[in-house]
Amino acid sequence: MGERQGEKIRQYLRVCWRAIAVVSPGFTVLGVAIWFVAPHMDLEASVKRAFQIYGTVLIVGSAFTTFWSIIPDSLVKAHQDTRSTMWAGIWTNVINVVLNTLFLFVFHWGIFGIAFSTVLGRIGGLVYALARARVHERARIAHERTPLSDLDRHATRTVLGLAIPSSLTFVLMALETAVVNMLLAGRQHATEAIAAYAIYYRLVLFALQPVIAGAVALLPFAAMRCGSGDTAGVRRGLHQMIAASAVYSLIVVGPIMAVIAPWVANSLAESPLTAEYARFALFTIPFACLSGSVFLLCRPVFEAMGRGRPGLVMATLRYGFLMLPLAWIGMQEAERLGYPAIDGLVIALLVASGLSSLLFYAWMRNALEASAQG
Repeated sequence: MGERQGEKIRQYLRVCWRAIAVVSPGFTVLGVAIWFVAPHMDLEASVKRAFQIYGTVLIVGSAFTTFWSIIPDSLVKAHQDTRSTMWAGIWTNVINVVLNTLFLFVFHWGIFGIAFSTVLGRIGGLVYALARARVHERARIAHERTPLSDLDRHATRTVLGLAIPSSLTFVLMALETAVVNMLLAGRQHATEAIAAYAIYYRLVLFALQPVIAGAVALLPFAAMRCGSGDTAGVRRGLHQMIAASAVYSLIVVGPIMAVIAPWVANSLAESPLTAEYARFALFTIPFACLSGSVFLLCRPVFEAMGRGRPGLVMATLRYGFLMLPLAWIGMQEAERLGYPAIDGLVIALLVASGLSSLLFYAWMRNALEASAQG
């Protein structure tokens, strides 16, 4: 869009619609398979039945609603109308809550009603996103005055070149919890430590939501400016977001966690030892936000430049090479000094996050300088 290449935009949209059309049947089959596989899983009878119903309805329904809302939602973001994206999410949630209440307390559909309302709620967001995308596209086409209309000879490869590394990045991020659980499982008081880490991890994700929202907004902002050759604007926007994230982490999250950490730990923990472990971890959340924000903000800027591989490389470095050895060393040192292993683990994860963020920022800075000179 920044280059005003209308034909190429339409070409990429066709590729994305075809990709959804290919993926959706596969997830439909997966949802149907859950219905037949769930009864044979080693679960309690009530859990089997609930998973059978909820999993089937949600996965099959997502193939018909959630997946198809991705493209219009992304198109709206590409026009830098993140407010409409917010409203699409609001409509989805409002419809979900209303239908949840109706299906659960009026029709008494139980777990099926909960899953079905989630599926139908997505339709509201889909319809709203489609309407807003249509408005933006009509305006863009009406003002399309560029002679540039060349097509990408490898459009599918271009799209997948961004999509696949981004997907693998999230897979690596998801492995962090599994690795942490594995490391803690062999230690004394493993159950309490794992429970404490779960409390910490969920609150870190909650505290990072404004930073994640900033990263979502930064992608279309940077992409539009990359396309128009405004490298200085990209650099300025990135630095403003990093500064805002630092202020948020230290000035907002810091004081809040200093006050509520003991209360949260005692409220969410089921044992005094879990609460004790969680309290220290919760005090480090501002630093987790600070160290992780740069990593989260650099990735969308690289993607805005059409480069998906740097995010995957840095995720591999952070989660594949730094996290495990640093976590193991941190746990060993903490126990040697007489502290709980989870304390050393949390500090080690902060170090891994900080190091990868600094390296990612240095890479991003060099890339922007090269782009400005080229």
